[in-house]
Amino acid sequence: MRRLLCSFLIFAASPLAAADDFDITAIVETHVVPRYEMLAGQTQALAREASVGCSAAAPDTAPGLLSAYHAAFDAWVGVGHLRFGPSEQDDRAFALAFWPDPRGSTPKALAGLVKSRDAAVNAPDEFAEISVAARGFYALEFLLFDAQFAQPRDAAYRCALIQAVTKDISSNAAAILAGWQNGYGALMSNPGNDTYRTPAEAAKQLFTALSTGLEFTSLTRLGRPMGTYDRPRPNRAEARRSERSLRHVLLSLAATRELTELISAGNEAVDKAFADAIQRAEALDDPTLAGVADPQGRFRVEVLQQSIDVIRRILSQEIGPELGIAAGFNSLDGD
Repeated sequence: MRRLLCSFLIFAASPLAAADDFDITAIVETHVVPRYEMLAGQTQALAREASVGCSAAAPDTAPGLLSAYHAAFDAWVGVGHLRFGPSEQDDRAFALAFWPDPRGSTPKALAGLVKSRDAAVNAPDEFAEISVAARGFYALEFLLFDAQFAQPRDAAYRCALIQAVTKDISSNAAAILAGWQNGYGALMSNPGNDTYRTPAEAAKQLFTALSTGLEFTSLTRLGRPMGTYDRPRPNRAEARRSERSLRHVLLSLAATRELTELISAGNEAVDKAFADAIQRAEALDDPTLAGVADPQGRFRVEVLQQSIDVIRRILSQEIGPELGIAAGFNSLDGD
């Protein structure tokens, strides 16, 4: 599906007095906009590095490009839970991060471009119209880290394609930031408009983003490579080629923890739950989550997943009701 469906059922409890005191402006100004500024800056640096440092040889001969790739990808994961508003417009978030990809569309789309030597790489407007599967960070990871795209005969086109992808990433990041700075941030901070009629609606939007971000980390970032006990799927781990799978879990936990602190006004129970989840993630020492294929390693990932679900439960049972927001968990949460 094109959209991530949140398992939470969000609805308003009787009057949302707490939401009236919810400091939306502080969240926009200290969490949302700074993180999108970071994304825009890091992706601009990535595109610049690709324009001067792209090498037709192996990726490890261009350390500046790889460093810029990791910094920009880090910045994206730091805003990945904020997929609403400007990031939804023109499918920008999907163009930046088309994953999961259960049908393997990304390598197929990239291989098609390479085989035909598609000239769209030379025209940003045309490149922006190709399949999202061949755009964004996950496409770039294939180009930089997958042997399929390191054939000497394809070197020149591969370099041009890397440059096109990074320019496209930077363009989308800049557009999202501009959307927040030039109108959307004000709409959210000052309810009473067609987008957010009341403070409660803005509060619910942020709470839903937080809840969905945690759900994505638990069910997708961890759940996909876990598969089942009899059939683990380590090759389904996110960004495993560049050994970023666990890194994304940690980055997303840090980002959602920051938003939770702003929403919950320092709820001790949820902060302790975040600290526990982060400690468990750091202790894994398994960059690609390959350990899910081993019973003991799988158990440790299951415990991490359960610790994230504890956070989700606290949000549902304690923080949501304080905002006048009720959240019903599905059976996966054990209710």
